[in-house]
Amino acid sequence: MLDRLNQAMDRIERNLRDTVDVADLARTACTSEYHLRRMFSALAGMPLSEYIRRRRLTVAGAEVLSGDATLLEIAIRYGYGSGEAFARAFRTMHGVGPGEARRTGAALVSQPRLAFRLTVEGNSSMHYRVVDRPAFTVTGFKTRIPLIHSGPNQAIIDFVRGLDKSAKERLEKLSDQEPRDIVAVCDDLDPSRAEGTELDYYHAVITSAPASAPVSAPVPTPAPAPVPEGITSLPVPPGTWAVFTTSGPAPQAIQELWRDVYTEWFPSNPYRTRPGPEILRTRLSDDGTEADAELWLPVERESTR
Repeated sequence: MLDRLNQAMDRIERNLRDTVDVADLARTACTSEYHLRRMFSALAGMPLSEYIRRRRLTVAGAEVLSGDATLLEIAIRYGYGSGEAFARAFRTMHGVGPGEARRTGAALVSQPRLAFRLTVEGNSSMHYRVVDRPAFTVTGFKTRIPLIHSGPNQAIIDFVRGLDKSAKERLEKLSDQEPRDIVAVCDDLDPSRAEGTELDYYHAVITSAPASAPVSAPVPTPAPAPVPEGITSLPVPPGTWAVFTTSGPAPQAIQELWRDVYTEWFPSNPYRTRPGPEILRTRLSDDGTEADAELWLPVERESTR
């Protein structure tokens, strides 16, 4: 997998002056566009689109300082429709406009070319299972929040704190599927996964999917728990899920689990992510310093090509 990612990086370098087609990059990496974006963001710490932009402006910066072409020629060469658009992007990255940089020889920011390598430590094992699940439903309270790559997400904290305690208790009683109890569910993320882009966040439980057809002779069942007001449902179709578990200090253990899944498990196993919600169940110790976590990610087997 890492070799294919590096071939995709080579393709980016060859096309910095042209349109970089992410679909072509995904074919080079022998994976889906969705998984390529997810994998790159996890490994590189930035969205793929941001890396391409920064590489273009790095190479363009060298041409600005050389003085061999006009600023407009450089702008067009690197895909900007006008000198003004190029100047804005240039200033955002380098902290100085291209004209001033050329006049003064100002120091510029450089985005190094990325290459992926696997470091094998062998001092830990990942605990996971792969399961095929029938359709189910995410049922809970929903909000729209910004994506935060590191540190606490205050929008989530404020949202959960603002929920009525009795409503949360009633919601928990609706749980009848794995993973049990209250879970955090993220869905409808921007493909770029850029910091600040928005996603749907659910404080929810996993419940049975509604029956597709009425049953001729229903079996009596206990009355369901009362459904709290304000909840919404997200139907999830059948599919394959990779389930990862960890225990340790909170929140470090959970953050390290996410990191290890993308830097170690995906490159070493014949699976890739597929579109679908990401589900995290967390149980904290009484003092909140330790956590047991279970991460559910929708996956599919890599095609054998």
